[in-house]
Amino acid sequence: MSNGNEGGNPGGRWDHLWRKSNKWYLLWLPTGAVLMFVAGIIFWGGFNTILEATNTEAFCISCHEMRDNVYQEYRKTIHYKNPAGVRATCPDCHVPKPWIYKMARKIQATYNELPKKVLGTIGTREKFIAHREELAEDVWAGMKATDSRECRNCHAMTYMDLENQGKSARNKHSRVLDGSLNKTCIDCHKGIAHTLPEDDVLPSGKEKVKGVMDEKERISGEEK
Repeated sequence: MSNGNEGGNPGGRWDHLWRKSNKWYLLWLPTGAVLMFVAGIIFWGGFNTILEATNTEAFCISCHEMRDNVYQEYRKTIHYKNPAGVRATCPDCHVPKPWIYKMARKIQATYNELPKKVLGTIGTREKFIAHREELAEDVWAGMKATDSRECRNCHAMTYMDLENQGKSARNKHSRVLDGSLNKTCIDCHKGIAHTLPEDDVLPSGKEKVKGVMDEKERISGEEK
């Protein structure tokens, strides 16, 4: 009876495992995988670096439309300068922190805001004021849709010292906390960092900014 190994090496069926392969191209498989992995790390690092560079105040005000308009208003507010020295910059309020929402916001800015920059839609003070209400309504709607998510990055209502707030603020925040008032931050705090559309004045003479009040003025007004 034949055992399948007659006239040959008993271990012949396994010899190919120990022979030196002439198929050098097979080495490209692990080498290519390593190179792709390294390239992926480099790409992701570069992409993330560029992404974070666009999430800075310096980047935002590199456009004169922002620098000469809303940035100048923001500098008059408590979000820019306050006793504690804690600032909320452009991306803190206008760019989500969770990655998926951040990317969605970047894509939106690319197809919605970048064309306005290229076409000069708000290239002058007059044009900016003409579109102010449209721009503001768009931002307010976005903030309301997310339940003022970016506000809550810094402000947690459950940790507010209500007793040290003005009467109106204390009353509203208490009602939001107990569920009797269905409001979100932006419903009551429009104009907290930028001029309200109805308060704009064309640059003919002195420009007044009525829509922006510091926190002391706001609290004082609530207590009256």
